[in-house]
Amino acid sequence: MDINNSVALVTGANRGLGRAFAQRLLERGARKVYATARRPETVDLPGVEVLPLDITDPASVRAAAEAAPDVSLLINNAGISTGTDLVTGSLDAVRLELETNMFGHLGMSREFAPALARNGGGAIVNVLSAVSWFGIKGANAYHLSKAAAWAMTNGVRLELAEQGTLVTAVHLGLADTDMAAGWPVDKIAPSDLADAALDGVEAGSAEVLADQWSRDVKSRLPLAPEEFNAAMDRALAALMAA
Repeated sequence: MDINNSVALVTGANRGLGRAFAQRLLERGARKVYATARRPETVDLPGVEVLPLDITDPASVRAAAEAAPDVSLLINNAGISTGTDLVTGSLDAVRLELETNMFGHLGMSREFAPALARNGGGAIVNVLSAVSWFGIKGANAYHLSKAAAWAMTNGVRLELAEQGTLVTAVHLGLADTDMAAGWPVDKIAPSDLADAALDGVEAGSAEVLADQWSRDVKSRLPLAPEEFNAAMDRALAALMAA
């Protein structure tokens, strides 16, 4: 798929990674970029077409699909992290993360799949995380939601292959956004993450490992659980000490 002359829709485009995606799409020649947010008045990027969208509200998702029937590239970026654990944390917060980070992306994919088929197949990008693959105390609801989103992405990829839709999973460690502001470690620039993802789409890649952290975590997956957890403990300790 060629980003140039594409018609893209980006969720959560008012800040952070979403805003970077929308900006890089414009700079790389997208014909139209729908920039969506729950509060559309917070989208401040010139040149985009702004749409209101709450990905946890099926009626809002349906309205966005009706307003943007020409989409050929869907960027599922919007997400949340509540800093909740699974056993001791609020079950409502756990559900909210799943509703946003997994069911929200699934609802968007379901609603926009017919338009993508009509427009030649196109592509879906799901912004996931290296935390798809490991738990972390204080954020295990996020781990659960991203692991579920990874599995969902793999399933949707198989189901949409016949209509020619590429489904790309994008994994990263930390990006330099408000969500990661409390982590005093090296982070990927949002524009670099957006470029890595869009390069992956143009290459037809099912998976993009956007930084060294995500590549390192993925490489450890064949380890036994005890070995994997020990390796991740060492990696996290080294990251925080750097």
